[in-house]
Amino acid sequence: EPGHGPYQPHEPGYGLYETGYSPEDKQIPEPNTRMLAVQNAKAYLQKSSTASGLNLYDHLANMLTKILDEQPRNVVDIIENISKDVKWSQFQKKMDTLRDEHEILPTFEVAEKRKALFLKAHGEGDEELEDDIADTPLPNVMETAFYFEQAGIGLSKDETYHIFLALKQLISVQPIQTCRFWGKILGLEMNYIIAEVQYHDRAEDEEAEEEEGNEEGGKGTDEEKEGDEDEEKEEDDEPPQSTYKPPPVIPKEDTGTGTNKYIYFVCNEPGKPWVKLPPVTPAQIVCARKIKKFFTGRLDAPVVSFPPFPGNEANYLRAQIARISAGTQICPIGFYQFGEEEGDEEEEGIGGRDTYEENPDFQPLSVVEMVDSLSMWVHHTQHILKQGRCVWLNPLQKSEEEEEGEEEEKPEEPEEIQQEIGPPLLTPISEDEGIHDIPAWTAQFSTNLVPQYAIAVIQSNRWPGAYTFASGRRFDNIYLGWGHKYSPENHTPSLPPPVQTEYPSGPEITETNDPSVEEERALQAAQEEALAAAEEEEEEEEEDEDDEEEDD
Repeated sequence: EPGHGPYQPHEPGYGLYETGYSPEDKQIPEPNTRMLAVQNAKAYLQKSSTASGLNLYDHLANMLTKILDEQPRNVVDIIENISKDVKWSQFQKKMDTLRDEHEILPTFEVAEKRKALFLKAHGEGDEELEDDIADTPLPNVMETAFYFEQAGIGLSKDETYHIFLALKQLISVQPIQTCRFWGKILGLEMNYIIAEVQYHDRAEDEEAEEEEGNEEGGKGTDEEKEGDEDEEKEEDDEPPQSTYKPPPVIPKEDTGTGTNKYIYFVCNEPGKPWVKLPPVTPAQIVCARKIKKFFTGRLDAPVVSFPPFPGNEANYLRAQIARISAGTQICPIGFYQFGEEEGDEEEEGIGGRDTYEENPDFQPLSVVEMVDSLSMWVHHTQHILKQGRCVWLNPLQKSEEEEEGEEEEKPEEPEEIQQEIGPPLLTPISEDEGIHDIPAWTAQFSTNLVPQYAIAVIQSNRWPGAYTFASGRRFDNIYLGWGHKYSPENHTPSLPPPVQTEYPSGPEITETNDPSVEEERALQAAQEEALAAAEEEEEEEEEDEDDEEEDD
């Protein structure tokens, strides 16, 4: 009877477990069975890999050839390395038929992009260097990074120094009066490095004039288009006009005031060109509060959301920067004070003061005081109202031109709108509302091991990634995060508005059913009968009149 081994006739190793054979016995199986087993085993070893295209048979043959040629010591201990060397020797790099294809390392590409940061400007000498050292708006980013590093906050030293050089490059090409490294917002594809600057007075005036010119130009083109459309409408039959009046558009705040107090430049990484973000509008801030979108790193990327955002990612980024700045930029109490100028009382009545100055008599607070009490910190950036502005504006208040144009029309009684009032400047952060059971801020020492040399570090729990340090007269704010506000619940997009109700149906708008052929014939017959009866009556009346005339 044939034996039952673990192998089938088509599998390698078939025949090694024949009846009466074992490795310890001197008996040898039949030649045919032995040859079949060898062929099956060889066929199995010659199977090519689906990943590399190699087979184990050739690989083992090359390994044995290499071992016999080189005859290394302790072969069994280095057999894995020999196998790896044999595989590497069979690897063939893709080469062009005419020239070699040189591989460009990623580090070389990064070095080429940042090469311009380390080059001096054309014609820059010792005299210009002395002028730059004497008076420059360039912030000492490395010193700020040193303080934040004590609390474990910040970027790597290489990236910080590259940002330092990128800010220097920005200052050399823009008329900047003050400059500050605002922070870094992370994105899915690329990140945003943000610089907060203020132009010189002349540059701000020129920029405001350019913005007004662009707006007037856009309005002029719109009016021309509307005029052409009106002419076309006059030629055709005028359709019924809608009586719906959209809500008034809240204008944006001027450059240098409110949410547009500072100008922001962004770049994806040091060495790339800086791009100036557009001014933010109240509509963009109001919509940004209702949505939550991750940044992609591309300023021209569309923002797909509900409610629809009025702009692209550059506008959304600018709106988030304004929100984060208004809620997280703080300083030790007493460092800033309000200046004594004429008209302060009027400003307080309108929307509060919006300017301050550094207090020369400021006495630095101790680190223990700043950590133990949140009332030792104040906001030095204006609060943004629900309207999307820092200074409230009555949307129903019309300009003089609009009032003159509407004198002929009957004035409608406007609805009273309650004025929004927010917390004034330099309000202590201890008055900030918490998030359920979580306080709005958390203050701590930079180290508990050496408290006598520690600095005060405070972080925002409402905007994760916003930090502030203080040490003596030195303090600064930074933001490193995704640009999202903390929410204990998952973000739920707002629902679309309810479906409008159907117009009430009545006899004046209800369509009648089409009559059948029989009904049309009956109506026609009735009309003919009525017409014949009317003609007969007229003839009778004429005959009666003739008879009366004859009698007379």
